Order: sequence, then C-alpha cells, then structure tokens
Amino acid sequence: MLPRRLLDGYASFRNGRFQAENERYRRLAETGQNPGVLIIACCDSRAAPELIFDASPGEIFVVRNVANLVPPYAPDDDYHGTSAALEFAVMALKVKDIIVMGHGRCGGIKAALASDTAEPLSPGNFIGKWISLLEKPKAECLCHADDTEEERINRLEHMSIVNSLANLRTFPCIRILERKGEICLHGAWFDIALGELHVYDEFAKVWNRLDTPDIAA
Repeated sequence: MLPRRLLDGYASFRNGRFQAENERYRRLAETGQNPGVLIIACCDSRAAPELIFDASPGEIFVVRNVANLVPPYAPDDDYHGTSAALEFAVMALKVKDIIVMGHGRCGGIKAALASDTAEPLSPGNFIGKWISLLEKPKAECLCHADDTEEERINRLEHMSIVNSLANLRTFPCIRILERKGEICLHGAWFDIALGELHVYDEFAKVWNRLDTPDIAA
C-alpha cells in the first residue's frame, strides 16, 4: 500500500486538477507530448520546476538529478541518464530552450565542497562519483578564501550552473543548433526561502533577479 499522504494526494488530483484539465490530458495521451522547454533541475524536493513555473501537463520536459549537473559529452559503454534525456529532448522533442536551474541551500553542492574529507554514504559512492563533475568549479570557488561557508556554497551553486552550460555545448547537436539560432541555453537559480528566481546573463556574466511586479511587496 502506498503511503496515506500519497493516496490522499492522488484522490485530490483525480477530483481536482484532473477533472479541470481532463480534455488536456486526453489530448496529450492521443497526440503525445510537445514541450518547448527542457529544464535540468536538482532532485531536491523543495525546488520542483513544475511548481515554480506553474506549468500545465505537457508544457515542460524535466530532468532532475543530484545538484542539477550536466556531464560533458562522453559516449561510451556507461549509463548516462541525463545525457539520454538530453538527447531525446533535443533530437526527438526538438525543444527550443534548455534551462539549467539550481537552487539555494543545495545538499549536492554542499557535499561537493566537503568531498575531500567526507565518508561515502555507501560502498558504491555514487554521489561522490557524480559530484566529481564539479572538481574544476570547486577548485575555482575555493580560491575565494575569505568566503564564509554559506557564501562558498552559494558561489558554487552559481558556478556549477555556468559549468553545466559549458558542458551542454560539448554535445555536437546542441552546439550546432545553438549556432543556427534554433535553440537557446539559459541558467537560473531559485532561492527557496524567498521564492525568487535569478537568471544568468552570459554576455555580462552576472546574475539578475527576475522581477515580478505583480507580486505584492
């Protein structure tokens, strides 16, 4: 039996949103999905893209992993869940925008900064191997010796997004489509405590808070 909270939630969904959007669900089932946006987000339960962007079913294609990382293009015999989803979104669904979205107080980022001294959570050390993708931005981050722990985590949260944007461009299909102007890459960071979204300006190399004038102060 599923946990009671999930059963109650499912009942609420069936009697609420599903009923209200029944026709949309039927159409999606018959015609398939056609999202225009791919979001690569963290699996942290506090930062769900569908909630943050108030998305309807079928609007966004979401990939979630520890610390919202994109590995570099490396075809080999290993399993690549994120790369496979990326390939499908770009080549099959033909999304027009890819957003790498991080968030504040990220446990994966905190683990990356402590990886030199932390014990693996299991013999497989899957998290340790995964967050080793951050070794380069982590080294750059540690050069800021005057940072407090909180500032260091925040810095790496932002730097890892920029690093993932660079890794996206190692995929030939994305690099070609971006040069043709057929796909756009974006970086975003969500502040859990304040509910604010910050967007990365790659040209100016700065982060800007997204203004929402309709929200009451």
